[in-house]
Amino acid sequence: MPLSIGIVGLPNVGKSTLFTALTEKCVGASNFPFCTIEPNVGIVPVPDGRLDRLAELVHPEKVVPATVEFVDIAGLVAGASRGEGLGNQFLANIRETDAIAEVVRYFSDENVVHVDGRVDPGSDVETIRTELVLADIGTVDRALPRLEKDAKRDRALEAKLALVRRVREWMEEGHRALRMDMTAEERESLRDLHLLTMKPLLYVANVGETGVGRQPEPIDGQVPTAICAKIESEIAELAPAERAEFLEASGMTEPGLDVLVRRAYDLLGLHSFFTAGPKEVRAWTVRKGAKAPEAAGAIHSDFERGFIKAEVISYADYDTLGSEAAAKAAGKLRIEGKDYVVADGDVMHFRFNV
Repeated sequence: MPLSIGIVGLPNVGKSTLFTALTEKCVGASNFPFCTIEPNVGIVPVPDGRLDRLAELVHPEKVVPATVEFVDIAGLVAGASRGEGLGNQFLANIRETDAIAEVVRYFSDENVVHVDGRVDPGSDVETIRTELVLADIGTVDRALPRLEKDAKRDRALEAKLALVRRVREWMEEGHRALRMDMTAEERESLRDLHLLTMKPLLYVANVGETGVGRQPEPIDGQVPTAICAKIESEIAELAPAERAEFLEASGMTEPGLDVLVRRAYDLLGLHSFFTAGPKEVRAWTVRKGAKAPEAAGAIHSDFERGFIKAEVISYADYDTLGSEAAAKAAGKLRIEGKDYVVADGDVMHFRFNV
């Protein structure tokens, strides 16, 4: 099951248009708030030229890319943390995702109303950050009485209690929890609270047609990914050959959505390794820093449980030499054990016994 990224934003910022372009699915996109009520879900392939190159070399029966799940979530308004608009539903839906892509409106169009009556990216970002922080403070306030009671019986919980109080003070100042200085162990101990502002977040600047190719100003310390959702939706409707012509005519090297999907994949702390054979060339998703047995488990739990060794060829060597046999003959096929950290682009086969 792919990890999921929730597409969020104020009403009428272009979330559903972006989602439609990403997934080439038809979902409601209308000029009034809350057109999106139930979240739409789409599985999106991660663009990867290395997969295409391996397919050229191996000529498999099937090619399977890595994927990311995108969820189009109802627009949020000020007061969502108190249930305004579709706030409760919005917060419940976003809580189930692994990360957030926040669409911020940069385009001007008098025919598309803005919920606040003006186009102000900074104000929009502040509205959503405030609502997510307030929702998290509410979560912490509900959890604290139970944690205080448990800590009296179990002194081992005192450290967690102090951490939760500290993160509440931090959020009270308007900060997202993810920005607080914590150890990896402390972050893990907060996982059961399911805080919205602990989720990784990237900003998507939905620009007008004249803004394509321009880099927006940073938002909240992050340079947003600039996308013209209107143009991207037009590109998504074209046949592959027509897309190439459109991109060339527009001075674009690739669709902006390809950049966005790769950034989203990276945001989740993921990268790909490959398996390549006559039946299938496939990109597999694994977290950065994963060791060989974990990568084997991405294929099948039996592979991880019975892991013995991994045969590994770097993508660069495979690309240069042209085949597994040639890589082996050149001494570029390595045998790695359970402590091997998988590199992005490794072409792997696993030896196992169960």
